[in-house]
Amino acid sequence: MATTKALGSKPADCFQFRDPNSWTCMTELASDVVVEVGEMFFHLHKFPLMSRSGTLQKLINEAAADDDDGGGGEPCNVQLHDVPGGAAAFELAARFCYDVRAELNAANVVPLRCAAEHLRMTEEYGEGNLVEQTEAFLLDVLGSWNDAVRALQACDGVLPHAEDLLIVPRCIDSLATKACADPTLFGWPMLEYYTAKSLEETVIWNGITTAGKPRSPGADWWYKQAASLKLPVYKRLISAMRSKGMSPKNIAGSLTHYAKRHLSGLSRHSGYSESGRGGDRLGTVLSDVEQRVLLEEIVALLPAEKGVATTRFLLGLLRTTMILHAGAACRDALEKRVGNQLEEAALEDLLIPNIGYSVDTLYDVDCMQRMLEHFVATNTSAFAASPEITEEGQLVDGSSAELTPVSTVAKLVDGYLAEVGTDTNLIMSKFQSIAELVPDYARAIDDGIYRAIDIYLKAHPCLTVSEREQLCRLMNCQKLSLEACTHAAQNERLPLRVVVQVLFFEQLRLRTTVAGWFFVSDNVDQASPSNGSHCAPRRRSVELDFAAGSEEENYEVRNNEWSSSAMSAEDIRQRVVELEEECSSMKEEIHRLGKPKGALSRLFRKLGLVGRPAARRQQQQQLTSSGDGRRKSMSLER
Repeated sequence: MATTKALGSKPADCFQFRDPNSWTCMTELASDVVVEVGEMFFHLHKFPLMSRSGTLQKLINEAAADDDDGGGGEPCNVQLHDVPGGAAAFELAARFCYDVRAELNAANVVPLRCAAEHLRMTEEYGEGNLVEQTEAFLLDVLGSWNDAVRALQACDGVLPHAEDLLIVPRCIDSLATKACADPTLFGWPMLEYYTAKSLEETVIWNGITTAGKPRSPGADWWYKQAASLKLPVYKRLISAMRSKGMSPKNIAGSLTHYAKRHLSGLSRHSGYSESGRGGDRLGTVLSDVEQRVLLEEIVALLPAEKGVATTRFLLGLLRTTMILHAGAACRDALEKRVGNQLEEAALEDLLIPNIGYSVDTLYDVDCMQRMLEHFVATNTSAFAASPEITEEGQLVDGSSAELTPVSTVAKLVDGYLAEVGTDTNLIMSKFQSIAELVPDYARAIDDGIYRAIDIYLKAHPCLTVSEREQLCRLMNCQKLSLEACTHAAQNERLPLRVVVQVLFFEQLRLRTTVAGWFFVSDNVDQASPSNGSHCAPRRRSVELDFAAGSEEENYEVRNNEWSSSAMSAEDIRQRVVELEEECSSMKEEIHRLGKPKGALSRLFRKLGLVGRPAARRQQQQQLTSSGDGRRKSMSLER
């Protein structure tokens, strides 16, 4: 509830407008002094004014002396163009002199306090004068958050006088103290917000309600009203809160709210137009120069701690910096902040458009490279120790906690390169420089960088074979998935040497897998029931485990074990057949590219791509016949 105070006892209609530019005190006596304040004229009387104001007493005496010298009998004129608060504040002061009713509130107490000081309405010219009255009411205003904010906003029009009277520092200190206090402690300073609307009401019966406990406000309860302050006052408020122990996260949250209210372009979906520009609470449109100054001040006020401001907000500020052409220091500071927490960024926020008339690329690739360099410099500990990687792309050594941001950024860079790779004006050296900043071990699988390279090759068909091979060195063919290998084997944009390399590693992986399956199959064959020396211990263990059971139960257990062994061997053979079919299909793909001759034919023979399927099928037939023999022996034993 707003704080108010009534001054005077006479009816308020004693002061009336005579015309749009003049006030008149309606009394039986004619006016003998005209006070001019700006464009407003006040037709008043000397005695009430001189009895309360030392300044008016001096000016009226001087004006009366001039009139006596001139011999005129008309009302004397007094000019007060420099009174703080203008005509509105002087009207309240004149009402106080006439003891006419006037209402004090948080919006007019500051101008009236400054006007009273300027008019010297002190105790010297009457007990309980206006200076004392306004000072006492100002203390009540500072006890309320809402009223203190309104009083601080009212200081904008009388800043020199409000600073001299220490009104601005007192308002800022009061607000900072309330914002830093615990809002759950006895309901203060948010007790004024616990109105009937904010209470949870529960209907019991026949319209009777009971009010629940008031909801506790969050830590951001003061953001909205603080954002309504002008930038100079807001800066001082943030500094006062920081000195009183406000957490960096809350300070960054307030700065975020303030920037979103006064700056445009923080959202990718907000257009930079006249209707989308930032403005204050009164709807005043800020110019580009004002927004640029505000942006640089917000960046300077941001806490230095990592993570207090979201990466999306920082990238929005960086995009606005490009639009408003802010200083290089502001841009560098934002790029460094984003680079320190690049793993939290989203791909769509990193696509910052190039601003200017002399740029070639669609997106600002240089900005992305600088942010990535900051990230690499910040995470030197994770980049220094290069862990070993298995064939499946999993890390063996190193701390997973340290490598998680690196792996996240690697995926982010791959996606970014895929997006900017469609730009025909992007040169290959710039594409390579960004991709090379991410180490090879940061990628568990290279499908992302392969996709980016393929997109770039598609958008740049004029690259030579050597340039294509140089670009393909960015990926590790050993870390491509089966789908990526299949796509690469059929990709006409890749150099033939790269295709052969992909097929070589895929064949090597296939041979390793087949050898592993054969090894398992041999172990199963050795453990099968056809070998009596190996089966005797198993039978004895089964008999010991099931000594309490009957012979039929023991026979059933042995039968189940032999059946499971035979089934597992059959599954292995089926898998080998499937792998052989995949190998044959790969061979057909190689011949589709062209019949190898000479040295290339010898290379394929070394890779095992010539003549191997027939030998494998012969070996498979031998395994099948041996398996049939084992099944016959098992049936005879039964």
